Amino acid sequence: MAVVLLFIFGRTTEVKKPVITPEAASNVKSFDVKQFIETAKQELTPSQALYVTKLENGISRGDVPAQQVTAYDGLADFWKDSVRAFEPYLFYTSEAAKLDNSEKKLTFAAQLFLDGLRGEQDEARLNWETSEAIGLFERAIKLNPDNDDLRVGLGSCYIFGKGRSGNPQETMKGILELLAVARRDSNNMKAQLVLGVGGLVSGQVDKALERLQRVVKNQPDNLEAISFLADAYAAKGNKDEAIRWYNISKRLANNPHYTEEVDKRINSLK
Repeated sequence: MAVVLLFIFGRTTEVKKPVITPEAASNVKSFDVKQFIETAKQELTPSQALYVTKLENGISRGDVPAQQVTAYDGLADFWKDSVRAFEPYLFYTSEAAKLDNSEKKLTFAAQLFLDGLRGEQDEARLNWETSEAIGLFERAIKLNPDNDDLRVGLGSCYIFGKGRSGNPQETMKGILELLAVARRDSNNMKAQLVLGVGGLVSGQVDKALERLQRVVKNQPDNLEAISFLADAYAAKGNKDEAIRWYNISKRLANNPHYTEEVDKRINSLK
């Protein structure tokens, strides 16, 4: 598969289709978020450490789930606002959502993980974020099986997460989930976009082009779709169209860093 330039949250990343061997498949890197939190706690001030301990006691000693949810939410807010540590924030938000088990909280937490994993470059964190996101989306879907946004989110986890790690079977899981949505509603552009990305990841460039062209036709200002469309043309070997769409994406993004990265890609095509 040709190198494709994936536009993810305002930055560009070159991704090649990996080759999976049994040894590689069994050597999955893992991220221990609880150990990460314990290490991070060593850097807290005494007053911060005391506050965290109080909240943690609220989890272990809480008489009712609502008290525990409040403690989890408090810890999530602390790590986000006071320390600006993303992983603990994700973890405690997820734990609160699982305990609360409402569609609203589960969806919020799942989307947080999905947003994070799409730009994640560390393999161990990517595996953790993906697994958590999938679990949260699946819980939310059990509560509302007819919610297509949830199914698009679930499919996206496989494509941007486990599929990106190099497992084509995981990519296909995401594609099948998204196809079910697209067949019910062919105008669901969220599903069509991620299906286009799935086509790129799995090497089905013609299908990717078809999906992405459809999205861009319906949403001409969709920067992400336009950037992926340029990637698809580049993967297809159509340099002129790739450059044309990259230039369009630069105008829409209006971001110096993005322009710099895309110009490098354009120059590599010339």
